[in-house]
Amino acid sequence: MIRPRVRFAPSPTGYLHVGGARTALFNWLFARRHGGTFVLRIEDTDPERSSDEMVAGILESMRWLGLAWDEGPGVGGPHAPYFQSQRFGRHRELANQLVASGRAYKCYCSQELLQEKREAAERAGGGWKYDRTCLNLSAEDARRLEASGVQPAARFKVPEGKTSYDDRVRGHIEVDHGQIEDFVILRSNGLPIYHLSVVADDIDMGITHVIRGDDHISNTPKHILLWQALGKTPPEFAHVPLILGTDKKKLSKRHGITSVTEYERLGYLPDAMVNFLGLLGWSPGGDREVMSRDEMVASFSLDGISGGAAVFDPEKLDWFNGQYLAQLAPEPLVQCVKPLLQAAGLWDYEHDALPRHEWLQRVLQLVLPRVKRLPDFVDQARPFLAATVDYDPEAVRKYLGTADLDDHLETLIIAFEADTGPFDELSIERVLRGVA
Repeated sequence: MIRPRVRFAPSPTGYLHVGGARTALFNWLFARRHGGTFVLRIEDTDPERSSDEMVAGILESMRWLGLAWDEGPGVGGPHAPYFQSQRFGRHRELANQLVASGRAYKCYCSQELLQEKREAAERAGGGWKYDRTCLNLSAEDARRLEASGVQPAARFKVPEGKTSYDDRVRGHIEVDHGQIEDFVILRSNGLPIYHLSVVADDIDMGITHVIRGDDHISNTPKHILLWQALGKTPPEFAHVPLILGTDKKKLSKRHGITSVTEYERLGYLPDAMVNFLGLLGWSPGGDREVMSRDEMVASFSLDGISGGAAVFDPEKLDWFNGQYLAQLAPEPLVQCVKPLLQAAGLWDYEHDALPRHEWLQRVLQLVLPRVKRLPDFVDQARPFLAATVDYDPEAVRKYLGTADLDDHLETLIIAFEADTGPFDELSIERVLRGVA
C-alpha cells in the first residue's frame, strides 16, 4: 500500500462531537497503522455559524484525546492554509475552470423562482430537481441578465450514466445520475459550496483515503464526478456507521452529553475515551476490550469496521474509565485527583509534606474500587480528609447514641494502633472482625 494521506475535516459550528471524535480516531489509527499522514483541516465554509471559539475547542479536544495531527492548524505543512475559508480563491478558480471546460455552467435562476418550481412540483404530487433552465442560455441573454445586476451561480453539469465505487465498509455502491440534479458549486455571491471546496482541498492536499461518516454517502457520487471532471483519480472511500443512543436513535443532545469537552470536564481519562470510541463500530478480532493505543494501531483495519450502527453506552464508558483509573500508578493518580480535592476544600499545599502525601495515596487506593470518574474521588475520600463530617441526624441517634459507645471506640482505636499491616481494605476488615 502507498503511504496514505487521510484527513479529518470538522466544521467549527460547535464543540467536537463524540461521533466526529470517533471519525478522527479512525483516520488517525489508519494513518499510524500504515505509516501515513494525518491531516487536520477546518472546514469553516459557513461564516455565519463558524467561530474562533469553536475552532479552539475542537483543537483542544483533539489534543486532549492525544490525536496529534501531522499537518494542520498550529503545525503547518506543505499544503497550507488548512482553513477552508482561506482557500476560497482556489475554489473559485476551479469553479471557473469547470465552467470554461463545459463541465459546469452559469445559473441565473433566483431562489424565489427555484422555490416556486419546487412547490409547484410538490403540489402536483411529484419530486423536483433543477430543470436546467440556464444550461443553454444564450450569451446575449446572459449579458442582459448580468447588465441588470443579476449575479450568476455556477452549477455542475451532471452527465448521463452511473457512478459506482467500492466502499471499504459498505461494499459496492452504484448510483444512477438520473437521481442527481445539476448541483451548485459556486453561489451567486462568489462563495463556493461544500462539494467543490472539499474536493478541491482533497485534491490539493493529496488525500488518498476519505474515511467519514455514512451520512456523507449521498454526497460521494457528486464528489467522484467532480474529481473526474477535474482530471483526477478519486480517493478510496470508507463510510463508517453512525453512532446511536441506547434507544437506537441517532446520538444527539437529547441523549445527554455528546461533546468531548464535556466528557473531559466530567473526569473521564483520554485513554479510556479513545479505547471506548475505537471499539464503536470497529472490532480488532477476538474478545479484546481494554487496548492501549499501540495495540489499537497494530490491529486497526478498515475491514474490521462494521456496516451496522454502533450504540454509545454511557455505562460501558464508565466501565472503561474505571479500568484505566485502576491502571494508574499511585502518584499519577494523586496528581489527577489533587486539583479536585483542592477545589472542594479537602486539600491544600500545606498537606504536600511527605507523610500527608503518602496518606492521600493510600486513601485513593482504598476508595478506587468504588470510583468510575475522577470527581467520584471527592465524595469517596471526603470522610478521610475533611476536618468535620456531617452525619444524618437520624443515623446519629440510632447508632451513636448508645451508652457504651465510648468504650467501643476506645477498643477500636487500640486495635488499629496495634495493627502493623498496611492501611488497606483487607487490614481494616481484619481489625474490625477481630474486635467484633
